[in-house]
Parts: sequence; structure tokens; C-alpha cells
Amino acid sequence: MAPWEKLFPNPAVFLSAAFILGLLVGSFLNVVLYRLPKMLERRWRRECLEILGQPPEPERERFDLIYPPSTCPRCGRRIRAVENIPILSYLWLKGRCAGCSARIPVRYPLVEGLTAILSALVAFKFGFCLKTLWALIFTWNLIALSGIDLDHQLLPDALTLPLLWLGLLSSLAGGFTDPASAILGAALGYGILWSVYQLFRLLTGKEGMGYGDFKLLAAAGAWLGWQMLPLILLLASLLGATIGLSLTLVLGRDKNTPLPFGPYLALAAWIALLWGQDLNRMYWQLSGI
Repeated sequence: MAPWEKLFPNPAVFLSAAFILGLLVGSFLNVVLYRLPKMLERRWRRECLEILGQPPEPERERFDLIYPPSTCPRCGRRIRAVENIPILSYLWLKGRCAGCSARIPVRYPLVEGLTAILSALVAFKFGFCLKTLWALIFTWNLIALSGIDLDHQLLPDALTLPLLWLGLLSSLAGGFTDPASAILGAALGYGILWSVYQLFRLLTGKEGMGYGDFKLLAAAGAWLGWQMLPLILLLASLLGATIGLSLTLVLGRDKNTPLPFGPYLALAAWIALLWGQDLNRMYWQLSGI
């Protein structure tokens, strides 16, 4: 029996481990979603003051993904470890702070649960192999990028650029495509959306998307190869149009209010990660080419 078979003697144990790991990572992703934009804002303020030649702001307390410990934003009470167990603590506390009874946003258990479910699906799809590790890293980054884009309409370089480089490295180490396809996928992914952006701005005088979208599609191309780019763009466009239209018709959203494109790109890339080969094969069979 191989060493890993002793750890995971049957698929159910492996899937359960992936689910629990996803819960823990989802808890950390909640920290990333909340703190990373604030960290970037602080850095941008320092850089702006430096460029303008103005004195720096007074030194603030350390603030990063690790410190300070999590606290209730209303009463400032430090959250104990027993109150920070993914999903279970939320249910135990009935969705309220143990100190001041302020409501805890439901997005926290939702992110944890979503991350756990997607992690288990990845493990089910690829099994116990190196590809699963790569796919989990890709999935977790996509969740973080989607959440930040939904909140701030921002796809930070601090996530997109490392994701792009990891995609290129994965093509050298048991990833989802070969190095040539990964390099071409990164270049075409960025170039396609950059061209669309420039054409749209030329025709309308408006900016239809941000540079973060270019980098996210470039990262997807690096991970999955240039062959998946048409599928990702098609799926993202369909998802964006369908959800945007539904929000307008059902919820009365102003059609002039911009919607972030990053979450649709991320979801399309994740679908392509798991089922892209099958979808591409089905398309060519149906088209008769």
C-alpha cells in the first residue's frame, strides 16, 4: 500500500478531508476579502502622499492578513478561537456577536461553505494527485478575486499576477497544459481583452472594463492553455448577460450601473478547469468539424 493510501483508504475519506480543508481555507479567504483592499488602500495613500511631497500620515497599528486578531467591528471584542470555527460557530452563535449581539454577515459562512463545496468537487474530479493541489490553488484564488471584485470592483495585482506566474509554473509541474500553450494562453488572454477594451473606448469614449480583467484572463490562459480561452470568454459573456438581465428585470437594478466582469470570468475559468475538455469536445462534435 502506498503511503498516501494509508491517509486516504477510501474516496469518502479523501473527499471529506478536501471539504474540511476547504472550510479552513474559506475562513482565511474571509480575512483576505476584508483586509486586502484595506491594506492596498493604506499603501496607495502612502504612495500618493510621497508623490505629492506631503508628510506621511502618523504611523498606524500593524494591519495585515495575520495581525491584528479578528474582532467584532461594532464592539471591538476579540473573537475567540471557539467562536471562529467555520460555519459551526456561526450556527452556534445564531449569527450574532457573543459580546454585543450585533449581526454577523451571512457572507462569512457562505464563503466558507462555497470554498468547501468547490474544494470537494475538485478533489472528486481529479482524485489524489498533483493536479488536485494545483486545481485547489486556482479555485481558492478565483474565489478571493471574485469576492473582492464584487465588493470593490477591483482585481488586485497582489492576487492576479502571482496567479498568472503560478499558472505558468504549473505547466512545468503536472498542471493542465504544456508550457507553450500556457505562455500563448497568457499572452492571448491579456491581448484579447485589451483589444476589446481599446475598441470599446474608441467607439464609445467609455471604459468597458478594467486592466484587472485582462490579467485575470491572462492567468486563466496560463493555467489552462490558449485552447480554453474561447470557451471561457463565451461562458463569461453568457453568464454576465444572463445575470445582468435578471438583476435588471427582477430586482430593478439600474441598467447603467456597471457590473464587475471578474466574477463571471472566474466562474467560467473554474468550469473550464473541471469540464473544459468535455465541453470543447462536445462543441466540435455538434458542429461536425
